[in-house]
Amino acid sequence: MHLPDTLQSWVRVQVSGSPCGSSEIDQQSYVMTIDASGAAIQAGTAAGVRFGLATLLQLVRVSDRVLPCGVIEDWPAISRRGLMLDVSRDRVPTMRELCALIDTLAQFKCNHLQFYVEHTFAYAGHEDAWREWSAITPDEMRRLDAYAAVRGIEIAANQNCFGHLAHWLRLPAYEHLAETTGDWMFDVWPRSGPFSLCPTEPASLALVRDLIAQQARCVKGELFNIGCDEVYDIAYGRSKSEVERRGRVAVFAEFVRDVARAARDVGKRPMFWADVILTHADEPAHAHELVSLRELDMVALVWGYEPDTAFDVWVERVHKAGLEAWVCPGTSSWRAITGRTREREGNVAGALAAATKHNARGFLLCEWGDVGHWQQWPVAMHAIAQGIAAAWSGELAGGDASCKHARHVFGGNGPAIAAWLQELGDADVPLRDVAGGFSRKGLTKLRNASAMFASLHNSAGTVREIGHRELWRETLARLRELGTRFPACADALIADELRHTLGLSIFACERALLVLRTPSADIHHASATGDGDESVTFEVLRDWLDVFEANHRRLWLARSRSGGLEESCKHFATIKKMLEAK
Repeated sequence: MHLPDTLQSWVRVQVSGSPCGSSEIDQQSYVMTIDASGAAIQAGTAAGVRFGLATLLQLVRVSDRVLPCGVIEDWPAISRRGLMLDVSRDRVPTMRELCALIDTLAQFKCNHLQFYVEHTFAYAGHEDAWREWSAITPDEMRRLDAYAAVRGIEIAANQNCFGHLAHWLRLPAYEHLAETTGDWMFDVWPRSGPFSLCPTEPASLALVRDLIAQQARCVKGELFNIGCDEVYDIAYGRSKSEVERRGRVAVFAEFVRDVARAARDVGKRPMFWADVILTHADEPAHAHELVSLRELDMVALVWGYEPDTAFDVWVERVHKAGLEAWVCPGTSSWRAITGRTREREGNVAGALAAATKHNARGFLLCEWGDVGHWQQWPVAMHAIAQGIAAAWSGELAGGDASCKHARHVFGGNGPAIAAWLQELGDADVPLRDVAGGFSRKGLTKLRNASAMFASLHNSAGTVREIGHRELWRETLARLRELGTRFPACADALIADELRHTLGLSIFACERALLVLRTPSADIHHASATGDGDESVTFEVLRDWLDVFEANHRRLWLARSRSGGLEESCKHFATIKKMLEAK
């Protein structure tokens, strides 16, 4: 942790050494004394000193150069506190931004980081899979690993090794590895085409072994996240008969064990997303499958992104099976434009409660990029900072306290920016409570999306079916009122990103209101009738959408590489087609 030159002579540090048998949490503790002579930090390890210095820098930023005298005794509630950043759907940040992220995470005493990879790591011999995606190279990963290590953050390798591999499996060189190219069901949603590796195809494991070996060489940390989530299609394709004979979970667990052995063979401890096995582990026929992973000393990643996620039940189940559990809540910024404040805070609070109750070793906050990674960086970064800070304290700060961390992210006016983002993230809460139909028929409360985002990605017919014109009017009014209180931003890029976020949210409301007051036969001639902006027509909305796409492209390239941008912008074309449809 770097101290300003003006503070270095004023701070004294002492590493006393940890007693034999000290826990991971004890080894991260520190005592800081501040008096007229300066600040003294005493800790058993260099990590404890680093975390004490982080607290000191936080105090300096908020104290207006006058520090309070006293003694601080501090330690983490959870020993491993990390972030998983999606760099596959579809945004790969520049090296400058990734290093800046690591610096920010260090300020909040984060000590773990991983980048979610499907096809955005530059694997030798697999150039067709990543060539157009501005992939992270092995050299870049080694540099990031070293940069993070100096700041006390361990990077874990990450490669989804089972599902979510449609990009690979559509390519001629890999299509023979697909479980299916036909129709299947992703939970309750119809899907078609490749998604998962076929677990009964020997060449699937050969590919996975190669990918694991290549990425493992680039990071020094002990952990490798092998993924393996949401493999719904394995009951529909080439392994169908094996699933019918042995059961879906048994087929799943056997392949996961094989992948885990591949990670073990290169000296890494495997982590895996535990959703498939946890949702069936209470069935007598499958209870032993979770226990069977114990021999490989695997880490079960217990994930879910809503306030009602069953962290308590699932962590207890993992521990009873003899495995290590990490809780994995989300930032709720993806599929949302604005983020979802209420759901994020409820989700993180539930994860923290389960972790502290059951003494879970790790907390992994997930920042996904579903549907084009449209969320702007300030929306994500506010949620990341709040979540990582909570993982240290063990409690999610509420009210004004939830915004204090933002000074270390956005600068002097950070708390005002964070307070504004908190409100923005709940602008459509009343709609989220009734718009579940955007996700699936018969669902009341919308999950894993904001109503504004979901409406943009649904047809006019679905928007009319959902209805609730009055709630759309109220949401639009809240957004416009927030626009009158737009926070001052010292960083012009942050201000630009926030304006884009607000504008796109208003666009979603204007489109929904125009659809709701327009019979489908008159869609090309509709105009306002007292709802929303009087001048808005579908032609105007199409023009606005062109402006938002141009802004999206410009802001993307300010922080991210060009690869993935065209894929992200395909969603604008889809929305424009819906604006033109009758």
